[in-house]
Amino acid sequence: MNLTALKRSRMLHLCFAMTFFTSGIIVNLIQAVFYFTLKPFNKSLYRKINWYLCYTIYSQLVSVAEWWANVTLKLYIDKDDWERYYGKEHGYCIMNHSYEIDWLMGWMACEKMKVLGNCKAYAKKVIQYMPVLGWGWKFAEFVFLERSYDKDKTIIDRQIKELSDHPDPMWLLLFPEGTRFTEKKHQISLEFARKNNLTELKYHLLPRTKGFTASLPSMRGKVPAIYDTLVVFSESDPVSPTMTNMLFGRTVTAHMYIKRVPLDEVPEGVPEQEQFLRDMFLRKDKMKESFIKSGNFFTNSGVTPVEPWIPERRIWPAVNMVFWLFSILVPMLYYLVTLFFSGQLLYFFIGVGLILTFYMLLKQTISMSETKHGSAYGTKVNIQNKEE
Repeated sequence: MNLTALKRSRMLHLCFAMTFFTSGIIVNLIQAVFYFTLKPFNKSLYRKINWYLCYTIYSQLVSVAEWWANVTLKLYIDKDDWERYYGKEHGYCIMNHSYEIDWLMGWMACEKMKVLGNCKAYAKKVIQYMPVLGWGWKFAEFVFLERSYDKDKTIIDRQIKELSDHPDPMWLLLFPEGTRFTEKKHQISLEFARKNNLTELKYHLLPRTKGFTASLPSMRGKVPAIYDTLVVFSESDPVSPTMTNMLFGRTVTAHMYIKRVPLDEVPEGVPEQEQFLRDMFLRKDKMKESFIKSGNFFTNSGVTPVEPWIPERRIWPAVNMVFWLFSILVPMLYYLVTLFFSGQLLYFFIGVGLILTFYMLLKQTISMSETKHGSAYGTKVNIQNKEE
């Protein structure tokens, strides 16, 4: 069996699922213990410990991308800024949301910056009740929103103040589009832009501004910079950037542009801040159009060129993955074999049930990442509330 055929093995995919979900539950339980016993008395120590607990979960997915699927991450970042700022300060990351795995590309970049364990994001409130990632995000103090501005404004203010006090560099991710790009949502976004005399975007949804403007007051003086981030995959690539293709070991190349913008350059007034965000997405739109037409972000966008470079893969995600594979699979497979050959029908069905459970968890996780199963947010024509 060659390597390509091996990577297509459903049995190996099931082994990954067993490892990820079992290790995730173990880490969640450890997080819960520290959350209720240590955090009330020593928040700084709790956060430092939780950095490693989050890293050991997140880096398993980074390892699958980098070491299993050989995903290439090509960065368009000023190298002087990279050495001086990236991973050395709190950052507010503003990213487009166009692909199934754009968030994972962000995690790959943060792993290079050594801030993966302190990656935070705005997320739907319901996600916090999901085992592994949802529970982990809850213990990691993610900003969980109800998508009701009146309620979320208070949540954002409180959580941003909390996150800004982290003892180590922290990156907070915002997808201002609110949901992943689809043609249906794009048409609704265009309709909103036309009715409100706003610039139409060809390749992105019009950014919702209220979450952005609500976050800025609590960041002033604590978060030094916004990191304007654009992720694009070549449309001529025969492999689509999906979780399924990544699991099958199919290689893709991600092109990621990041520009550091000091927070002091963001206007104080809310209308000016809204325009600042719209201008940022208009620039992203021009850069993506330039990339699609010329294979380069800068040819037709008017943005100052930056030489691309590929960061070296760090060994630690692979080491972490190997550790969990052996720690989980050796006793798990031994237990399953014992069940199947016990001669007891009940034990046999328990073993089958365990395998089916992991398989369904794997399928459900992949399904949630698929564009066609994405959030319905943004699919209703509700012009008054569109930007909330």
